[in-house]
Amino acid sequence: MSSDEILKAVFPLLEGTDLAACMAVCKQWQNIAQDDYFWKCLCAIKWPSTCKTSSPPVTYYKLFKTFYKRENNRTLLPPKISLNDLEFYIDFWADGALLFSEVVPGTVLQKGNWAPPDGISLVMKDHLEGPEYKLTLPVKPLISVQYTQTASVSVLVARKDTNKVACVINDAMFDYFERSTSRALAFDYLVFSPEYPFVSGIRAWIALLFLDDGNDGDINVFGIEMDFCDAANSEEEVLWLLDMLDWK
Repeated sequence: MSSDEILKAVFPLLEGTDLAACMAVCKQWQNIAQDDYFWKCLCAIKWPSTCKTSSPPVTYYKLFKTFYKRENNRTLLPPKISLNDLEFYIDFWADGALLFSEVVPGTVLQKGNWAPPDGISLVMKDHLEGPEYKLTLPVKPLISVQYTQTASVSVLVARKDTNKVACVINDAMFDYFERSTSRALAFDYLVFSPEYPFVSGIRAWIALLFLDDGNDGDINVFGIEMDFCDAANSEEEVLWLLDMLDWK
């Protein structure tokens, strides 16, 4: 048997990844392994119905290469907006009294833009230095809030490129006070544009970061933190998510 005949006898016995590896050995192996018959044999095992048509929409090689395993980590295209295009309107109340109200440029919220004050717990330090992507803002001077007070927050975001506004958080209550992590947490579900009818159930989380001196009466808020870790955990992913909001 010639070398070509030997390869044509062996190649149908290989798994897809092995056959693909053979294509990188040399020009002779590549030319033979590109024969769509071998890839049809593989597709016949994985998707038998695709071999029941006389004219498949694509080659069996392309079919197998594209769909033989689920693609979990797809590379995102560059987002259509940047933090430079955004302004956040953040308002925070306690028992109906306005305690914090600021217009914050998007770039100010970039992770790691500021250093937390001395005296934070080791748990809080590890949290701030963790890999999760969060938008953070220092609060100066510190805000004092009592545990017994009812605290709430609203966040709107405006786009400079289109002069439109969207709601991120609408009057959400800080229902979770975690003394162990020195955070008070609230969330709201994002409202997306009708262009994305099947996207829902994604939450925007916001946290008050505070110094815990062991006093059960007050907490001293030194920072605000916002994240979308249900669905987005990088700056690019967050910007894609915000671009999908119902802008008015």
